[in-house]
Amino acid sequence: MLAIGEFSRLTHLSIRTLRRYHEVGLLEPELVDASSGYRYYSSDQIPTAQVINRLRELDVPLADVQRILRSPDPGQRSALVAEHLGRLESELARTRVAVSSLRRLLAPEPAPLQVELRAEPAVTVAAVEDEVSADDVVAWFAGAMAELDAALGPEASTGPPGGLYDNGLFEHGRGRLLLYRHTPEPPSRGRVRPVRLPAVELAVTTHEGEHDGVDVTYGQLGSWVVDNALTVAGPVRERYLVGPRDTDDSAAWRTEIGWPVFRVAGDLPGRTLGSTRASGPDDGAD
Repeated sequence: MLAIGEFSRLTHLSIRTLRRYHEVGLLEPELVDASSGYRYYSSDQIPTAQVINRLRELDVPLADVQRILRSPDPGQRSALVAEHLGRLESELARTRVAVSSLRRLLAPEPAPLQVELRAEPAVTVAAVEDEVSADDVVAWFAGAMAELDAALGPEASTGPPGGLYDNGLFEHGRGRLLLYRHTPEPPSRGRVRPVRLPAVELAVTTHEGEHDGVDVTYGQLGSWVVDNALTVAGPVRERYLVGPRDTDDSAAWRTEIGWPVFRVAGDLPGRTLGSTRASGPDDGAD
């Protein structure tokens, strides 16, 4: 039998932690002396203690650790661990994106934003449209894109897919979302139907990298629109020039953001302006 101090040294779990695990029924000593209250452990308990230690290092909650240890089915134990690892990977991805966004925001001299004023003609596209909660956008997007791909096939599309995002989605957490693909003859199949996108004037820039950090680019483009005395009009448009459908390398993803605006008199179609600095629409940029 091993005294609690010896067991602590062998398992790298502190005496305080071992006492706590005993109290919650996670790792009970082999023997507790009735007169002294001293706890004693067997060498057979070392692997269990090490498993608990590893799970806690991965921030698995105590209740989940108990479920894993008490499950008699190895497959169920593996599934419980895999479920938690999936959550950790998602949290790590969100942390990575947040750090990248913060670095962009805190950079002493952020790279100037390249913005193009563009006139988009009216066009009929194949689209899926619905009212969506902001929390459900990712899942809805994946389902809508899969349905568009199934309805059109890989060869029927001309140009990258795109989306229209209603202002309510940003302002109230719920709004209309339209995902589309260009095709010569848009079908009516399931949720997919032909939709006529109206002609629009856009202030356009390109977001590079993962889409989770697109809010920084949105802010920069919005600042550019305000600084150039343009008026926002209508839902934001996105076009997915390069995305997960094209490559697994998120650094190569390119998302075009089009902010609908009322064009200021004198602006020329296709004119490119190269920074987010405050300026008038006729400051000499070409």
